[in-house]
Amino acid sequence: MNRFKVSKFRHTEARPPRREAWISNIRAGTTPSCRNHIKSSCSLIAFNSDCPGVLGIVPLQGQGEDKRCVAHLGCHSGEWVKLWRLPGPSQTLPSAPGVVLGPEELPVEVLQFHPTSDGVLVSASGTTVKVWDVANQQPLTELAAHGDLVQSALWSRDGALVGTVCKDKQLRIFDPRAKPQASQSTEAHENGRDSRLAWTCTQEHLVSTGFNQMHEHEVKLWDTRLFSSALASLTLDTSFLGELVPGCSQQSGLSSDSFQGERQLYCYEVVPQQPALSPVTQCVLESVLRGAALVPRQVLAVMSCEVLRVLQLSDTAIVPISYHVPRKAVEFHEDLFPDTASCVPASEPHSWWAGDNQQVQKVSLNPACRPHSSFTSRLVPPMEPLPDTAQPAVTKTPVGDADPSEDFSSPPSSLTSPSTPSSLGPSLSSTSGIGTSPSLRSLQSLLGPSSKFRHAQGTVLHRDSHITNLKGLNLTTPGECDGFCANKLRVAVPLLSSGGQVAVLELRKPGRLPDTALPTLQNGAAVTDLAWDPFDPHRLAVGGEDARIRLWRVPPEGLKEVLTTPEAVLTGHMEKICSLRFHPLAADVLASSSYDLSVRIWDLQAGVERLKLQGHRDQIFSLAWSPDGQQLATVCRDGRVRVYRPLSSPEPLGPGWVSQDGGRGARIVWVCDGRCLLVSGFDSRSERQILLYEAESLAGGPLAVLGLDVAPSTLLPSYDSDTGLVLLTGKGDTRVFLYELLPESPFFLECNSFTSADPHKGFALLPKTECDVREVEFMRCLRLRQSSLEPVAFRLPRVRKEFFQDDVFPDTAVSWEPVLSAEAWLQGATGQPRLLSLQPPDMSPGALRDCVWGGSEMGLLNAMVAKLGNRDDPLPQDSFEGVDEDEWVSGKWPHFPAGSTIPWHMPQHAPPTFPGPTDSLPPLGVSPQD
Repeated sequence: MNRFKVSKFRHTEARPPRREAWISNIRAGTTPSCRNHIKSSCSLIAFNSDCPGVLGIVPLQGQGEDKRCVAHLGCHSGEWVKLWRLPGPSQTLPSAPGVVLGPEELPVEVLQFHPTSDGVLVSASGTTVKVWDVANQQPLTELAAHGDLVQSALWSRDGALVGTVCKDKQLRIFDPRAKPQASQSTEAHENGRDSRLAWTCTQEHLVSTGFNQMHEHEVKLWDTRLFSSALASLTLDTSFLGELVPGCSQQSGLSSDSFQGERQLYCYEVVPQQPALSPVTQCVLESVLRGAALVPRQVLAVMSCEVLRVLQLSDTAIVPISYHVPRKAVEFHEDLFPDTASCVPASEPHSWWAGDNQQVQKVSLNPACRPHSSFTSRLVPPMEPLPDTAQPAVTKTPVGDADPSEDFSSPPSSLTSPSTPSSLGPSLSSTSGIGTSPSLRSLQSLLGPSSKFRHAQGTVLHRDSHITNLKGLNLTTPGECDGFCANKLRVAVPLLSSGGQVAVLELRKPGRLPDTALPTLQNGAAVTDLAWDPFDPHRLAVGGEDARIRLWRVPPEGLKEVLTTPEAVLTGHMEKICSLRFHPLAADVLASSSYDLSVRIWDLQAGVERLKLQGHRDQIFSLAWSPDGQQLATVCRDGRVRVYRPLSSPEPLGPGWVSQDGGRGARIVWVCDGRCLLVSGFDSRSERQILLYEAESLAGGPLAVLGLDVAPSTLLPSYDSDTGLVLLTGKGDTRVFLYELLPESPFFLECNSFTSADPHKGFALLPKTECDVREVEFMRCLRLRQSSLEPVAFRLPRVRKEFFQDDVFPDTAVSWEPVLSAEAWLQGATGQPRLLSLQPPDMSPGALRDCVWGGSEMGLLNAMVAKLGNRDDPLPQDSFEGVDEDEWVSGKWPHFPAGSTIPWHMPQHAPPTFPGPTDSLPPLGVSPQD
């Protein structure tokens, strides 16, 4: 008879809310993670914001007409587990966690509290799954190592079992109190990417989601008593290859599945008998889904038959989607709302660990039976009031109609990262070295840190400065090559023609290139990388597939004819060249990497190899000199970052650190005055990301990780040491990311991006001396398109441009003059570059700069006084002569000098100013019309 039983949910309908019910204008992150990016309790919603190490906290229910405010909590690193006690809506968030567990070797991907015992927690980090006694801050057990990354780990409904699904395709069931080995295991899905788990309304059944060999989405129902094969399997589509996010209501038996990055939300009924997975309804979302969570059943509108509520997390809003069963009578329907578990735990951790299986008491959802008993865990001690001088690590942003892009209090964008500090409060300094006043620090700690470059505007300059009619560009340069290179005089662009031809374009001669063939450098072999000598703007180094490095001398007046003979040829590598990098301080020193897995350092003056660095096990993706030229960093296909001191040893300093999966390409650059290394690459889900390392402690792992987007090209970083800004874009991209980098939390401060309608083939940073400081242009770049070369200016909107903005333009290094010779550097000499002020002679320093954020109160007061004039100067009315009584009676006006202001003693009037003689003015009390 069960096969003919009609489901009570068959007419369930999804009701997307009106926009007024959305929690709008948030900034959600898209961090690669094995979880849903959003969670809900009976009172609060927590979601991944786009700021590193920061969670967004917002009330679940609105308070009348008051708009809900998003509080941003500076949380933690990815290798730690931290517990926080969140206060009520009117209280400030804590500045420090109550309990800290860890650290783990890899970022923690999965967390779930025990369903019956207070203080028991399961966590998954890499291949490790641990069960924690939170009160004692120690693990109770560590489950047997998995074969690969653990993608999901969940408690069963009764809290006796733990189910895990792993990237090695295995679904495992553990009884953690009996033994750390899996009691059962089976292959969950044929494709090992992005599998998830959810226990159903019965403690024996669970749902898994994943992919089959045909890359189709799968939903499977499992019975722990018959684990050899799935009870039921449902295949969805292949329209999107994103993760399937499951959510299962343990009391109703309804399952909500959604695709991250899609606009579909599926609802199924899960029952033990066939058909085990019955589709109920499908909802089309208005915006792309980034995560989803179910709200607890205790907060559902049971009198309107709301059986399920899903919180859809999008980029800019949280959308509550309600599922209702249409019933005529407005009453409590017990068949739709069985008793649910209360929030009072049934046991203590030691009792559960000793074998206690007592279950949580159930309570009715009938409003007539409420209120229920409440519970406050003792795991995290109550918050103590903050002293007046302390500021919580919280940012509050109203949600509703306000646009966060127009509000300076909105938090900077980024994604969750393993940032070491647990608070944003102490980390408000910037790399620019500009001081901050105490009151501004208090304001920043309240509003959240942000970069003074956050409103930067990238603009393509006028067409008169473009070089157009480019033909025959080589658009398939190796991934280790930036595509082209530039200095302040000219640009070198590889061409697609045979023989490794390189075109040299003069930046001082913009316009349309002739239709005839350009004079080129005939390299003789396909170009793999090229670089201009920073101390000799006429010398170009070109690496080839024939394992040779050729040095070319371009005439000062430009290339007028085809050059076939290079100035010098460097031989020594056994395989084709990967990358070329000139020394930042020493003349005639060049570093090169090759597919022979070596890095060689050349003395160009002598034309010989001086040093050879070893230790790489796979292809070298990128190399970079430190600012002082004493160290050299590399990133390799094996995912390791290595740092060398070439003058001390040919071996790296330590084993390096695995930064990512490798295999997809990566770049490395020194940042933060040589204190840190920035690596751009890909994670296991093919999402582009950047990682920040402390150069002196690579073994500690990255300080922060920031996920950006999914794209095939490697991010090419260009760092400006004067401002601490990094440009990130890839060949074929239409967007250029801009971030300010800090050596401490929050590490990444997002600024406005530059976007264009069509993709570019390369993006190069020009020297600081090419910037127009009068227009507050702090960065100038060149954008290579398929048939043109365009300059792009990055500027700050400042009101008082007549003043030199010294907070934006510190003294810059004279990078075009060598500090050392090659021989001196090889003998161990060191030096510092000379600094140059960018202030034009006819501009004064920005005295009114203090009127904008970042200045001091005293500077603001001084600027106001300077604007108003000296307070000791006599007022204009002090020079006026007295008026005889008869003159007022007769209606005569005193004769004031032309353009003077009459002292007006009636406060409701403004002092009128007369432009000229006043003899013709009417007497007092007579209007001009009279």
